[in-house]
Order: sequence, then structure tokens, then C-alpha cells
Amino acid sequence: MDRGVIASLLSHPLDAAVVLLDTDGHPLAANAAAKELGLPGRLSRYTGQLSGIRQQVVANGPLACPLPGTQATQQGWLSRLQAPSGAPLGYLYSVSNDMASADMLCRMAMQSAGHELWDWDVVADRVTHFGAVPSEQTPSLAGLLEHVHPDERVVVRDAIAAHLRDPSTPFACQFRLRDAKGQWRWVIDKGSVTTRGVDGQPLRMVGTRTELPAHRPLEEEFRSQLTLLQRAQQAAGMGSWAWDCRQQRMHWSTEVAAAIGWDGDTLPSGRQWLRQVPSDARQQLLVSWRRLLADPQPLCFELAWGLDPLLQQQLRVWVEPECDANGTLLRVIGQVQNISGQRRTDALIRWRTELLNRVSALGRIGGCEIEVETRGMQWTEECYRIHGLRKAPITLDEALALYTPDSRDSFEAALQRIVDGGLPEQLDLCFYRPSGQRIWVQVLIELDKREGLPERHVVLFRDITREREADERMELLAHYDLLTGLPNRMLLREQASEAILEARDRGAILAMLFVDLDGFKAINDTYGHATGDILLKSAASRLHQNLRTADLFGRFNGDEFIVVLRNLVEPEDAGHVARKLIASLTEPLYREDVTLKVGASVGIALLDNSRCDFDSLLRAADAAMHAAKEAGRNTYQYYSQDALARTQRRLDIEHALNGAIDRDEFSLVYQPLVHAVGDHPPSIEALLRWESARLGPCSPAEFIPIAEKCGEIIRIGDWVLDEVCRQARVWQQAGLSFDRVAVNVSALQLRERGFAERVIALCNRHGWSPSRLELELTESALIRDTDALRQCFDVFERHGVPLAVDDFGTGFSNLHYLNRFPVQRLKIDRSFVQGMLHDAGTAEVTQAIVHLGHALGMRVVAEGVETSAEASMLQRQGCDELQGYLFSQPLRPREMVQWLRSSQEGALSAPAALIAAQISVPLSLSGE
Repeated sequence: MDRGVIASLLSHPLDAAVVLLDTDGHPLAANAAAKELGLPGRLSRYTGQLSGIRQQVVANGPLACPLPGTQATQQGWLSRLQAPSGAPLGYLYSVSNDMASADMLCRMAMQSAGHELWDWDVVADRVTHFGAVPSEQTPSLAGLLEHVHPDERVVVRDAIAAHLRDPSTPFACQFRLRDAKGQWRWVIDKGSVTTRGVDGQPLRMVGTRTELPAHRPLEEEFRSQLTLLQRAQQAAGMGSWAWDCRQQRMHWSTEVAAAIGWDGDTLPSGRQWLRQVPSDARQQLLVSWRRLLADPQPLCFELAWGLDPLLQQQLRVWVEPECDANGTLLRVIGQVQNISGQRRTDALIRWRTELLNRVSALGRIGGCEIEVETRGMQWTEECYRIHGLRKAPITLDEALALYTPDSRDSFEAALQRIVDGGLPEQLDLCFYRPSGQRIWVQVLIELDKREGLPERHVVLFRDITREREADERMELLAHYDLLTGLPNRMLLREQASEAILEARDRGAILAMLFVDLDGFKAINDTYGHATGDILLKSAASRLHQNLRTADLFGRFNGDEFIVVLRNLVEPEDAGHVARKLIASLTEPLYREDVTLKVGASVGIALLDNSRCDFDSLLRAADAAMHAAKEAGRNTYQYYSQDALARTQRRLDIEHALNGAIDRDEFSLVYQPLVHAVGDHPPSIEALLRWESARLGPCSPAEFIPIAEKCGEIIRIGDWVLDEVCRQARVWQQAGLSFDRVAVNVSALQLRERGFAERVIALCNRHGWSPSRLELELTESALIRDTDALRQCFDVFERHGVPLAVDDFGTGFSNLHYLNRFPVQRLKIDRSFVQGMLHDAGTAEVTQAIVHLGHALGMRVVAEGVETSAEASMLQRQGCDELQGYLFSQPLRPREMVQWLRSSQEGALSAPAALIAAQISVPLSLSGE
């Protein structure tokens, strides 16, 4: 709005008092008459209380807006200002001289009649009386009650409170009131709430007070009371009505038309007014009427008026029956109040409350209010849901009983700090629902201080259980082993490092034990990971039971565990603990019909000046553990420099194996197998050799077990098979005569999916017959009768791939595998061959192996034949083939060609083979 227009309007000599308000109800400008009446200040104080009237003005147009003052209520009008486009500009509050004159006439009329009209500002607790002398005015409700007779004081207070709580309960009370002379006089007060806030709280109550003198004529008193009642009804937007049962006629007061929004000339008479009531409301009205006829008791109900849904009014109706001495209903009187605005406000409040509840449920946020003085508490629905409780009254102490002691104490302390003037606080609290479920909530606590209301805490609860559980899960994953529940290597490192620092500061003895389960890998591969997991958990539990509370225990990797012993009395105590740990695993574990048993190899490292941190202790304990394994397993060893050197050597070999094939560091040498009887062509065994660029030559006995452990044996084995097939095909094309080529195969290769198919594919690619490629297996590879192994051997059997058992007699005593798998040859281990000339028992063993092989339809090969005497004895025992330095050392491919040609030219027989040893290529030539 233009400022010049505003200034011109307010400077004009108007008779009325005018105040211009903004869209929120705050005064912007006022003319001189308004300032003289103090209207701007009062409008500022009642901005919040008048919000409901402003909403009605927006919906219905200008409305009467009484404004309490210091001496009297200003009877003003509130209207809306808007731009031509309809945009809101503000409000205009005006009080005309005519209103002031009418107010003065009203006061004079009430004074002359001896009646009072009172107006109670509930929020400010100020009571204004119209028609009373100033000496009789009371500034507040409490001041008024001080003048009420003590016998009726509680009755008056309860009647007012009952009406404030429930608008359907009318306020009407007779009591004795002390006048200015100290005399008691009987009065009757009637009134009702005329204005409520957006939240439904009462803001203003208007009523009448009528003295009940005995000397006044009844008619005059009735007329005076009727006048006051009409004024009170006008102020409250109410009207009265009566139904004459005898004449069947309805009588309306003029205020009813305003109350129901009637725009006709006169209200309908007789029963015609029922036509203005919707059918469902009419049915409700008839039911209430029948109830009244059956039992004439006061009623209060709500009724819809009007047939147009857009213009329909919501009315509250009070009914009071009048009966004769016989109980016959003579007349029904009552009051009507238009509560449409209140209903719209209530609907808006309900909608906002429902929206807030949905938002709260979506965000899992609940709220409550706690009165500081009484500790009374009110919860929202979401707050009940979060706590897992049914919606029912609950005290603060009952709610806090659900919380853990720490959370309960933190909450109580926060409440006290905030009451003492502290800032709002945010806490993370934990409680348990009645079902036992643990819940975490984030709590925000603030103190609310509002004028006219008791101090209260406003508390918001947000369910953060999922977030906390996710954090705990991440913490568990980051620091604990999920299978055993023990600390993992990360947490164990942190705990052990702290223990090491503490031991160094105190000079205490500390030991680290590296525990590795013996035989676990075989069980895990044979019976599956599920059985392996059960075994690991059982082993971890048994080990843990033999440790002290102060000791640290964690799972390091796979089947490896770390123990840190603190505050030992003597270094030897670490050995005692190691023996207890090993002994705890001696009892087997029974799973269904399978008996599982593992042992433990333990390495011990003591804290000293050279091993003063976690990593150095770990390296030393690991080296000692490998020394225990080399010492026979299921035992313990203290750390030594030799053990560390061996461990370092194993690590160096493992690192050097990585990429050795790409660097072309592997090669093959070949050793012939000759027939003990006859002139059959010899066979050839391929042997792997490795000369590392970093480590130099490495023995197969040293690097092959390491290659198997680190998994590099798979690539190495594929390279060997490919090279052997290629070389055998080259020799065959060169016209060299030999029977077959033998290759050692690891148990890991046999268990790998698709290994048999790859072997057949390699033979086909190089044009080498699979029936001339013999695979030498260890006994340990054959005892694990699995579906994968059977499938692999089925492929070999279909393609005629011969199988041989290498180092026979050194493995397991159970020979049942010889019948289960298609084995064609047994190779007697060199340890038996080298001892049979000096030990009759060993000779009997070799003889038994030969007989066993022949009984099973197999051929027998002896390894490590170095002397003619050994060869002669093996020939007498019936051995089929011989292999060893007596016939030839392992040869390079070129040297093997020369040996084959010499053998082919000489057509070596078995006795001549002994002579062939004299013409074998010298060892120095094998380096080519």
C-alpha cells in the first residue's frame, strides 16, 4: 500500500479510532484517536490471541472484535485489506464513536438495572466489568474469588473449570459475593467462552452477573436479566430458542439468525425449519427428541444447518426441558451457537496433527512434554510406538524405568542442567522395550517458557537403532572375527601393542605364542568348509578356556591364532601354557559319524631388546612355529636365529616363485626307467628343476612344498605337462624308441576342477597319445575319496592315462585306495632300496610290495637303484622296472637323446643295462 495514502488516511480528522495492521496482526500505523485509546499497544499484546479472528475475517469478511482494555472492553471491528489482484495487504481495526456511545449507554442501562456484564481475558487473566462502579472491579479471576463466600468459592472455581474444559457444559452459578460495604449479597453468574485460539485453548469468556434481591419485582428482574442475556449472546455469537409443546410452535430470538447465518426476512415457523436441516442431521435430531420425550433431561449436541454443503453451518445446541408437576413436557428452551469457525479450526488442527504424525512416523521421531514442577508427561503416538508401548497414560518414572541406568542418569542430569539455565542438549540413550528388544534413540531436550503456561520440557525422540546397529556391525567387522568372535589381527595388533608398551615400562615378562592347527587343512578339504568352521570354533573355544583373563587371544589368519601372555613370573611359564594349549586339543571332536582330531604347533617369542614391538615378536613367533612343525608337529619351540633364517628362506622362495614361469626360470631333466628283464624300450621320468635369478638353484624338495602351499604349483604343473608332451612328440618324430613319459602330479592339481580335461587337451594339442603319459601320484593324494577326484580318474580311465603311486610304502597304511582307483604301477621308495642289502626286514618289505603289486595286477618300479647288487636283488624279487644312478643320472633333453640312441643301437637287455652305466653321459654335461 502506498505510504502517502496511509499517511493521508490517518491524518484525516475521523471520528473513529483506526489502526492499520500487517498480515500477521502487528500494528503498523494509528491515528490520534486510536493512540488516545491505547489501541496499538493492546493490539500488539493480543496479536497471537486474535489469530483465530483474523482467519475468520479472511473467510467471512469483517467481524466484531472486542478488545479488552484497562477499564473496559473496546467494541471494535476488524476488516481485511487486499490489493485489486486479491493479494492480502493487511487488516484494519476501527472503533467508532457510535460504538463508544453504545457502550456508554450499555453501561448506564446496566448500572440503572443493577446488572453487570463481565468480560474475562483468559490469557491475561483480566476481568472487565460493565455496569459496575470502579470500586467493585476486580483485576483478575483470583481477585474475584477472594470476594466470593468461602462456602461457594470451590463451587464457582469448579464450574468455570468445567466449562473451560468442555464447551458443552454451560457455566451458570449462584453464590454470595461481598460488596464494598462488606455485606454478602446473592448473585448469579452465567457465561460462555466466545473465543478460542488455533490450538483450541480458551482466550475469552463473556457472561453476566445478576443480583438476586428480594425486594425487586420479578418481572423487572426477568426483563433486566433478559436484556443482559441478549447482550451476552450477541457478544458470544449465540441465540436462544424455545419450543412450545402445546402450540407446536418454535420461537427464535433475533440473535439466532446471526448465529446460524440466516439471510431471510424471518426464521421459519412451526416445523418448516426442519427443511433447512440435512436428512442425516434431521435423523439425529429426531433421535435426540425421542430421547428427550422419554427422559426429560438436559441435552447438548451439534447440528448441521443448511442444505448447501458449501454454505452449511455447524451449530452447537443446548436443550433444557420444562415439565409440570406430573412430569409432562411443557416447553423446551435452549441456546444455539455457531461453531463453524471453530470446527474449521479443529479440522485444520486435526489435519496438521495427522500430517505431523505421518512425518513423525516416516522419520521415526516422537515427542513429549514434561512439566518441570509436576513431572507430568504427555506423549505423541510415535513416541509410544518407538518405546513399544500401548497408548495409555504413563508417568516419567515409568518411562525411565525402561532405560539403562547410564541413560536414565544422563537424561535426568540433562533435565536439571536445562532447568538451571543450560542450553538445549542432545543425547544418545539406550532402553529395552517390554519385548526385550534393545532400542537406541537420539534425544533433543529444550525448555519451553510461555506466558500463562507452566514451564515444560519439550523432548524429541528419534529412533537411531538401525544407525547404531550398523555402526556396531562395522565395528564388529573391523575388529572381530565373525566365525569365532575373537579379536581379528587389526584389533589384536592394537591390544598387543599396548600390552608391549606396558610391559616395557614395567619391566614385566611378556611372551607371544603363534598357534597353528596341525591337520586342519586336510579336514577342511576332505569334509568341507562347514565342518572346518565347526572345528575352528571348537578349537578356539578350547584354547581360550586355558588362558587367563589378562591374556590376549585372537584369530590371526585361517587356522592360525595369536596369544599374548602378560605378567609372566618366569620365561619358562610360556612353555607351560603352550603345553596346556596343545593338550586342550587332544580330545577329538565328534561330528555325526565322523571323528575329527587336530593338533597344534606353537611358536614362542619373548619380549626383549631385539624384539620390542608387535611385528618383530610376530616374526619371531612365526619362525618358532615353523620350527615346531619341522620338529614333528604337535609340539612347541622357542624362537631361535636358525628358525628365523628358515622362515625367511621360505618367504624368499615364495616371493621368487611368483613370476618364475614368466621369467623362464624352470627347466626339465629326464631319467630313464629300464626293464629288469627283456629288451623292451625304456621309459622316461620328467623331473623339474628351478634356478632362481635371485636365489640361485633350489632343490625340488625345498620349493615344491612351498609352491603347493602358496598355490603356485597349479601354474607350474600345467607348464610341466605342456613341456613334457611337446618334448616327447619331438623325440618320437626323431625316431627314438621309448615306452612312456612319467610326470609327477600334485594333489592340488587333482582337486582342481577341469584338471583331467586340461591334461587330455594338452596331449591332443601336441599329438601325444594320453596312454603314453603316465601320472605319478602320492599316496596322500589318493586317500581323499571325493566326487571331484573320482570324476578326474574317470576321465583318465576313459582315455587310457596310466597312473602310478610314487614313493609307495612311506604314506598311509590303509591300502583300500588301490582298489578304488585305476592304478597301474607302484614305485618302491628309494629308502627301502638303499636299506634292503643291510636289513633283512627292509628286504622283506620290498618283496612284499612286489608281491602286492603283482597280486593286484600292477607293475612294480624300484627307485634309487645305485649299485649292481641292488639291481640283482630286485631282479630276483621280481621287480619289473628299475630307475637310478646305476643306469643314468637325470639328463638334459639333448643328453637324453644320446642315451636313447645308445640304448637303441645296443638293444640293451637287462644284464647289458648294468654295462650301460659305464657309457652314460658324465654329470658335467647335464648343465647344458
